Amino acid sequence: MKFLSRDFTTGEKILILVLVLILLGLMYYYFVDMPVRNSIMSDQAEVNALQSELDAVQNRLSYLTGIRSKLDELEGKENLGWMGSYNNSEAEVRFLNDVLAITMKYNINFGSVTRNGNQIRRNFSLRFQTADYEAAQDVITQLLQGENRCLVGDMRCSVESGGSVTIDATATFYETMVGGEEDAVLPNDSAKSKN
Repeated sequence: MKFLSRDFTTGEKILILVLVLILLGLMYYYFVDMPVRNSIMSDQAEVNALQSELDAVQNRLSYLTGIRSKLDELEGKENLGWMGSYNNSEAEVRFLNDVLAITMKYNINFGSVTRNGNQIRRNFSLRFQTADYEAAQDVITQLLQGENRCLVGDMRCSVESGGSVTIDATATFYETMVGGEEDAVLPNDSAKSKN
């Protein structure tokens, strides 16, 4: 092999060959090996992200399936009540009056009305006195399973002298905007104000 009109020695030829091999190795490393490794690492990160997302979706599905089965159980056992259209307050007051007719005395204080999308919550506090525990239990059962959808929240029970029972509770009637008409009392939609 001649280069610049001179013959290379065997040592120089070996050195050039080694340098060419090193250069080919570096080119392979920078142009083939590194891009492939980076692509594999990027793909692995994407696979990990997708696996995390899949796990989250599976957990959510499991949670929703559990809720669905509980709702199916409740549907067979309890009457969840009808969710009236906004403003159903007259029917709710009549319902409360009918349910509380068996009590010795009662007091109802309606509080705030809240709105989240089409769902309306009418909060109230309730205090009533009955002759015995069974009558108090009957009132709570009628509230929970009555014709209007009602959820009883915080509840305290005390037994008075003579055996009468006093119940202090907070509760919520649920209504829907489907079929209801907005009025000046209806609050703003809290779901829209969060966005």
